[in-house]
Amino acid sequence: MIDFDATTNPPGIEVYDSIEQRRLRIGTGSTPSLPTDTDAATDDGTTLPAEFPFPVDTTCRIDTDELVFDQPYAVKLHDAEGVTVDILEMGETARIDEETKFLGVSGPIKLYFRIDASGTIKRQVTSLRISLEEETTTVVGARSLHDRPAGTITTTTDLESMLSAVSAAASALKTTSPERTWPTLRGHPPLIELGDRLEIPPEIEQQRPDSDVTIVIPPNRSALFSAASLAFFLGADVRTAELENGRDDAGEDIRAQAQPGTGTGPDERVSSEPALLTADLEYPLPAGDAFEDAVARLLKRFFLLDCLTRTEGIFRDDLHERAALEDELPFDIEELYDAPLSVRVERYLEVSYDRLEPHVPRWPLTAHVPAEPETVELLPFLINELGIVRTARGTERPAAGPGSDLEAASVPTPESDGQLARAATDGALTLDRAPNPTDDAPSLVEPDVTSESVEHAWFCDAIPRGASKATVEAYRNQLGRGSRKESIDILLVCNDVRMIEEHDLLDETYGNHERVPFDVDSEFGVDTDRLATLLTDEDYDFFHYIGHATPDGLRCSDGKLDVRDLESVDVSVFFLNACQSYEQGLAMTRRGAYGGVSTYSDVENELAVEAGETMARLLNQGFPLRGAVDIARENASLGDQYLIIGDGSTDIAQSDGGAPALIELDRRADGYAFAVQSYSTKEFRLGTATESTLPTVSDRHLGPGQTTFTEVDRQSLQEYFTWNEPPVRLNGELRWFHGVGSTPLE
Repeated sequence: MIDFDATTNPPGIEVYDSIEQRRLRIGTGSTPSLPTDTDAATDDGTTLPAEFPFPVDTTCRIDTDELVFDQPYAVKLHDAEGVTVDILEMGETARIDEETKFLGVSGPIKLYFRIDASGTIKRQVTSLRISLEEETTTVVGARSLHDRPAGTITTTTDLESMLSAVSAAASALKTTSPERTWPTLRGHPPLIELGDRLEIPPEIEQQRPDSDVTIVIPPNRSALFSAASLAFFLGADVRTAELENGRDDAGEDIRAQAQPGTGTGPDERVSSEPALLTADLEYPLPAGDAFEDAVARLLKRFFLLDCLTRTEGIFRDDLHERAALEDELPFDIEELYDAPLSVRVERYLEVSYDRLEPHVPRWPLTAHVPAEPETVELLPFLINELGIVRTARGTERPAAGPGSDLEAASVPTPESDGQLARAATDGALTLDRAPNPTDDAPSLVEPDVTSESVEHAWFCDAIPRGASKATVEAYRNQLGRGSRKESIDILLVCNDVRMIEEHDLLDETYGNHERVPFDVDSEFGVDTDRLATLLTDEDYDFFHYIGHATPDGLRCSDGKLDVRDLESVDVSVFFLNACQSYEQGLAMTRRGAYGGVSTYSDVENELAVEAGETMARLLNQGFPLRGAVDIARENASLGDQYLIIGDGSTDIAQSDGGAPALIELDRRADGYAFAVQSYSTKEFRLGTATESTLPTVSDRHLGPGQTTFTEVDRQSLQEYFTWNEPPVRLNGELRWFHGVGSTPLE
């Protein structure tokens, strides 16, 4: 998974994660020799090499007197026990002495260094440099930020079996301490499959934490699905409340299904109503629809407060959220750090959620799922993101075919304003109207809840409006992928000469990333056979289609290519910038892709060009699909008719120096107000601490989230933008800039 390679120009080592296609380069002054150690962690990460108190995948030794990074990665100094003794702020220099035993560097790959020599470490605006007073042997440990399921649990369709399966998912937790709020200490839950009997592999059962917490749920599948992420985070057992009539809300006889000893805590505690139980507390929970809201609030409450408490442990951060809340908490964070999980839960319940809510990270994902047995197979992927799970409820709208009443989601068609649209055309400006409103076109649905997370993923039938169309295939496709190519291969297909402007913009944008090896291939006016070959045989990381589409296919020079006719596609991510490309995007995820963006209605060409360029810029800077769509929908012409299909956490590039972020600027009389809106990615998931590299601003916060505004002067901003090129929203307007001397400032 992790490889170390010596480099000669420039001299140093390259650390490469072949599964996640993440890389990190370290300069060493002279070309090092790299004997790789064999005492690294085992495949499941449970055994640590003797040199490190931290979990690592691979280690190597190098003889050098300096280590240089071309990014100002966050760095922490640890003592011999692994406890943090210092966190280097931007622009600071720290002394490495006998107290410092380990350095932890947080980049696209997690690195630890065991250093047995004195020296200095400097975190500058554009680099991180470790200088030693003499050449010495340094041990380097690397850990991939990628998690894979450790095994598979099989469950029947009855509720009691599902209770046991979901309870066992917490085996992936690497600790029940507050440190599990760090995403790298929450492993991917084991997969869950439906079968003829309940089977939990012994190695999974043995790894379940003993947290002494039980969640008693209403006796139905919907409640179980909604409680899954909370149960995982707390390492809790899940069981149902006693029933008055012995049946759940679907009329299933729970008493006949029950299996003694499954789905209950070690002391077989009994509660006749939904509740959260600890050794000394029974916290009541509502039944019915309110249960979903209650467990979502509990998950956010416990997560936030454990993030604050973890700052007293091995990894100590000066979090903005702790500074804002600590004085009002009814407990001492330092004293609570060493308390058992059940005690922390009890104390956390003393804090009003209304007081905490303004400081809760912006949740990455809410999943709207059907209350069907098959949904249990989705849960490991949703739990992996600590996703909020809700039963799919929404308001149906008219069919999504042309001619539908799409209200604000629609755009003018060529017949109404003479503008070129991206539906398949037979003449210069004639729309292909298939399917017509009388066909069995999928209906639109507006989920009842669409504002609590960055992405709302709809897993049911119908096309969601204001949400993404998620598919379990998109998640499964990523589990089976092997080693990837070192370059990021992009395919641009432009099948209408009148849309060449977008192609030219994209060709410049995708290649404008100095630290990522992009390889961009452009194709024009391809026929169906050629497009089929490109999609099935060429192994592209990203496919950007510019042209026309109908639900029946992507328009080619000799007709339409229907992706549904292909057995598979060898494309990871896609953007089908054409009218009515929804069905084709859905087929892409069901035949191998991880995720992408499509449209369910017509889009006018000029707006599509702006939307395409904005999405390209954001994806190029490391934003995941959900983050790019969130920003583009609010700041560009990406209307509601564009939607994510598949896994919204998918990206095509890694961000430089931390989680991707949008910089918010408001012009003031004597300067600017500066804030950061960060987004989670696969390597910087919920719970990551992130900050800007602006030295005059203290904005370290939990991601994803937005900091409060801080006054900064123009000179500080100009220096910051000289070395950083994030997207910027100045007085509500999205701005782009590139190159030395270029800034987004007015």
